[in-house]
Amino acid sequence: MGAVSFFKPRSITMQSKLSRRTVIKAGAAAGIAGLWPILSSAQGTALETKAAKLGFIALTDAAPLFVADEKGFFKKHGMTEVEVLKQSSWGTTRDNLVLGSKNNGIDGAHILTPMPYLISTGAVTANNVPVPMNILARLNPGGRGISVGNEYKDLKVGVDTKVFKKALLDKRVKTGKPVNAAMTFPGGTHDLWIRYWMAAGGVDPNRDITTIVVPPAQMVANMKVGSMDTFCVCEPWNLQLIHQKIGYTALTTSELWMNHPEKAFAMRADWVAANPNATKALLKAVMEAQMWCEDPKNRAEVAEICSRRRWISAPVADIVDRIRGNFDYGNGRVENDSKFQMRYWKDQASYPFQSHDLWFLTENQRWGYLPPNTDTKSLIAKVNREDIWRAAAKELGVAAKDIPASTSRGVEKFFDGKVFDPANPKKYLDSLEVKYLKAA
Repeated sequence: MGAVSFFKPRSITMQSKLSRRTVIKAGAAAGIAGLWPILSSAQGTALETKAAKLGFIALTDAAPLFVADEKGFFKKHGMTEVEVLKQSSWGTTRDNLVLGSKNNGIDGAHILTPMPYLISTGAVTANNVPVPMNILARLNPGGRGISVGNEYKDLKVGVDTKVFKKALLDKRVKTGKPVNAAMTFPGGTHDLWIRYWMAAGGVDPNRDITTIVVPPAQMVANMKVGSMDTFCVCEPWNLQLIHQKIGYTALTTSELWMNHPEKAFAMRADWVAANPNATKALLKAVMEAQMWCEDPKNRAEVAEICSRRRWISAPVADIVDRIRGNFDYGNGRVENDSKFQMRYWKDQASYPFQSHDLWFLTENQRWGYLPPNTDTKSLIAKVNREDIWRAAAKELGVAAKDIPASTSRGVEKFFDGKVFDPANPKKYLDSLEVKYLKAA
């Protein structure tokens, strides 16, 4: 895992591997060694290309990409040769972004928000070769689930992990085997949610349990055979777990942090630099798709589109309820039109707040994925392209209320009373009892 060497989550799956020569060649093509491509002022509005290869993982938060393809939003904005390609894991997404489409990889992706930063710094790439990335939009806030197996059904596990902690530690002592918590990529959103949840209840995610990497679509099958005790992932896999009577949802992640940022739409920075007008066209298509997905009257169709074989390939019944915001947690708790549901456009869901990227970088420092001396301000300025989002919004005629006045959403509050002030991330980091800071 390159720079993340002190803590290596065990993977139950084989992720694709790149040869050293291929990675270095692709990284060099991306303009590494501190040469970050900058979006220049385009001469005119003609598209530099009509083609792009975009990756996605089989999750409902990728719906804006599915809808942009199915409903013709890409074509509407002149991007007539866009390919939206399924990736088997977040590791595969990373590898294909490193390659780029010129080397049979991809140009951009539906992606875990921290990943463009981890790829840009080389923290998670082979030989630590940086591949500059740009975040263009947030695809959605909220909407993840943290699920547990039915062996803990009587505990009715929720946001408080104190009772769950005792059960996990008792099991570890009794069986002599590791207790596993599954997430989808080290340093990614699911990893950070499950770590935050565990640590807030006194569970040390490095010492008390073992954190393992499992691709989203394999979560349910691995829970069924007893490979893990809990996992964090987007839908439809939490609801499918319930329908298959294997476990239940302990909480939705917005119960940890209301309307937290989640997935992003990101592109290789060299692609953005070479294709400024095409970049804006792609972004406008995705933003219009987000608006379409947000409309309650479209939610049933969003679920049907997601269920199709080329996208998630799962029963509509495993998708539609939570797309509509209706949550049966599988433990007797039911919430309809939940305030914790995933958003696609409402509440400025699409705007990539720089303050949110700072939180993700701070948490990656907390767990040792990034060094504590990381120049977060400079890094965010290179990766986060909210300026392109604002330009696209203006061209789309987006309502003023949907365009933030600031790059910061301000002070954020968490379920356990912790506070993150983007103006003072060190104070937040110092307030956390459980952390593993890497040596600078």
